[in-house]
Amino acid sequence: MEGAQIKTIITMADRDDKNEKNVPGKFYVDTQCIDCDLCRETAPDNFARDEDEGYSYVSKQPENDEELEQCREAMEGCPVEAIGDDT
Repeated sequence: MEGAQIKTIITMADRDDKNEKNVPGKFYVDTQCIDCDLCRETAPDNFARDEDEGYSYVSKQPENDEELEQCREAMEGCPVEAIGDDT
Protein backbone atom coordinates (compact mmCIF):
# COMPACT_ATOMS: atom_id res chain seq x y z
CA MET A 1 0.00 0.00 0.00
CA GLU A 2 2.60 2.41 -1.10
CA GLY A 3 1.48 5.99 -0.91
CA ALA A 4 -1.36 5.19 1.48
CA GLN A 5 -2.05 7.79 4.10
CA ILE A 6 -3.26 7.19 7.58
CA LYS A 7 -5.56 9.79 9.02
CA THR A 8 -5.80 10.19 12.74
CA ILE A 9 -8.95 11.71 14.11
CA ILE A 10 -8.50 13.27 17.49
CA THR A 11 -11.67 13.89 19.40
CA MET A 12 -11.74 15.70 22.66
CA ALA A 13 -13.94 17.80 24.85
CA ASP A 14 -15.03 21.09 23.33
CA ARG A 15 -13.88 24.03 25.44
CA ASP A 16 -16.47 26.20 23.70
CA ASP A 17 -19.26 23.83 24.80
CA LYS A 18 -18.57 23.53 28.55
CA ASN A 19 -21.34 22.72 30.98
CA GLU A 20 -22.19 25.95 32.78
CA LYS A 21 -21.82 24.44 36.26
CA ASN A 22 -18.08 23.75 35.88
CA VAL A 23 -15.99 25.74 38.34
CA PRO A 24 -13.33 27.88 36.63
CA GLY A 25 -9.97 26.22 36.06
CA LYS A 26 -8.02 23.69 34.07
CA PHE A 27 -10.53 20.79 33.93
CA TYR A 28 -14.08 20.93 32.56
CA VAL A 29 -16.90 18.74 31.25
CA ASP A 30 -18.66 19.64 28.01
CA THR A 31 -22.28 19.08 27.03
CA GLN A 32 -21.54 15.68 25.43
CA CYS A 33 -21.56 14.09 28.91
CA ILE A 34 -23.80 11.00 29.05
CA ASP A 35 -23.93 10.86 32.87
CA CYS A 36 -22.15 7.49 33.06
CA ASP A 37 -20.74 8.22 36.56
CA LEU A 38 -17.17 7.18 35.69
CA CYS A 39 -15.65 10.57 36.53
CA ARG A 40 -17.56 10.83 39.80
CA GLU A 41 -16.34 7.37 40.81
CA THR A 42 -12.76 8.07 39.71
CA ALA A 43 -12.41 11.56 41.18
CA PRO A 44 -15.29 11.97 43.64
CA ASP A 45 -13.85 15.11 45.24
CA ASN A 46 -13.69 16.91 41.89
CA PHE A 47 -16.75 15.87 39.89
CA ALA A 48 -20.42 16.17 40.80
CA ARG A 49 -23.77 15.46 39.16
CA ASP A 50 -26.38 17.98 38.14
CA GLU A 51 -29.40 16.08 39.43
CA ASP A 52 -31.93 18.11 37.43
CA GLU A 53 -30.21 17.89 34.04
CA GLY A 54 -28.38 14.55 34.46
CA TYR A 55 -24.76 15.38 33.63
CA SER A 56 -21.44 15.64 35.42
CA TYR A 57 -19.39 18.78 35.92
CA VAL A 58 -16.19 19.81 37.64
CA SER A 59 -17.23 20.89 41.12
CA LYS A 60 -13.69 21.50 42.41
CA GLN A 61 -10.40 21.82 40.58
CA PRO A 62 -7.63 19.49 41.80
CA GLU A 63 -5.67 20.84 44.74
CA ASN A 64 -2.97 18.19 45.07
CA ASP A 65 -1.12 15.55 43.06
CA GLU A 66 -3.58 12.79 43.98
CA GLU A 67 -6.60 14.78 42.82
CA LEU A 68 -4.76 15.84 39.67
CA GLU A 69 -3.99 12.21 38.83
CA GLN A 70 -7.60 11.19 39.49
CA CYS A 71 -8.90 13.96 37.20
CA ARG A 72 -6.51 12.87 34.45
CA GLU A 73 -7.62 9.27 34.87
CA ALA A 74 -11.27 10.35 34.64
CA MET A 75 -10.51 12.37 31.50
CA GLU A 76 -8.70 9.46 29.85
CA GLY A 77 -11.46 7.00 30.78
CA CYS A 78 -14.44 9.10 29.72
CA PRO A 79 -16.26 7.02 27.10
CA VAL A 80 -17.45 10.05 25.14
CA GLU A 81 -14.38 12.26 25.75
CA ALA A 82 -16.50 14.92 27.43
CA ILE A 83 -13.78 15.87 29.94
CA GLY A 84 -11.11 18.31 28.87
CA ASP A 85 -8.33 20.39 30.25
CA ASP A 86 -7.07 23.75 29.14
CA THR A 87 -3.37 22.92 28.94
